[in-house]
Amino acid sequence: MKALVTGAAGFIGSSIVKRLLADGHEVVGIDSFTDYYDRDLKAANVKRNEVSGFEFVERDLNEVDLTTVVQDVELIFHEAGQPGVRKSWGTDFEIYTRENVQATQKLLEAAKGSKTLKRLVYASSSSVYGNAERYPTTELDRPQPVSPYGVTKLAAEHLCSLYASNFGVPTTSLRYFTVYGPGQRPDMAFTRFLKAAELGEEIPLYGSGGQIRDFTFIADVVEANIKAALSDTEPGTVYNVAGGSNVSMIDVLEIIEGLVESPLRVNRTEAVAGDVWRTGGSTERITQDLAWSPTISIEKGIAAQLDWVRTLLS
Repeated sequence: MKALVTGAAGFIGSSIVKRLLADGHEVVGIDSFTDYYDRDLKAANVKRNEVSGFEFVERDLNEVDLTTVVQDVELIFHEAGQPGVRKSWGTDFEIYTRENVQATQKLLEAAKGSKTLKRLVYASSSSVYGNAERYPTTELDRPQPVSPYGVTKLAAEHLCSLYASNFGVPTTSLRYFTVYGPGQRPDMAFTRFLKAAELGEEIPLYGSGGQIRDFTFIADVVEANIKAALSDTEPGTVYNVAGGSNVSMIDVLEIIEGLVESPLRVNRTEAVAGDVWRTGGSTERITQDLAWSPTISIEKGIAAQLDWVRTLLS
């Protein structure tokens, strides 16, 4: 099959590209190399996937002629978007609406006219739940995001559902619960923690450290995307993609301390607006419909990410 991956230079997007190529699919990747983090890291992700069957396009989704891009594509993995809860406040919100909402609507418009498209998988986020009503949170629980970032991810998810119900666009939205593993973005907690632990530097810990998160390993997230793309589910369906870890940030630091075998230097700072106290997703629906469930434990996953961080520092 021929697949389009937006955000193909990013952590999750490049991982999906790698899997698709390994499975024998033809892949078109598109990415605009936004300046949210170092361009060189993204360029390296693209370079690692430069093999036969991969075409890369450096363009902005809001500017490129997407009708031409998607005309003979069978699968679309929409991973592009502006990440980050903390930066989504204030004047930066305009970036989030452009990259997360407008770009998604433009892609859906192009997909609406496709004669070949079998599935469009959208990368949503557990941030849509905010401080959820219950745990584990199901897809039927009320979304109530507490950050501008979460608002834009939910808006784009609603667009996917609207285009599914009104025009039959075969969308599936996956609500990721904190993705980690080798290749994780440099601004994300595990990469920052592990680098600091290896270098003996201070680790900034926002709030009390008692915040509970459901972390999901990158290989499990990629597998969920593949299953969602190749399954004949009802257009507009939404699934949680959660790792089932449910550990506090203090627990994470204890795991890291055990792996590096030396005390960590932790610098506690104030909590950040928009950060939720807890996340935890039910995977009952995705297990039933797509036969997907997480396979990598938090201990094994952090160890794998530490090995990757060590290669970066060596």
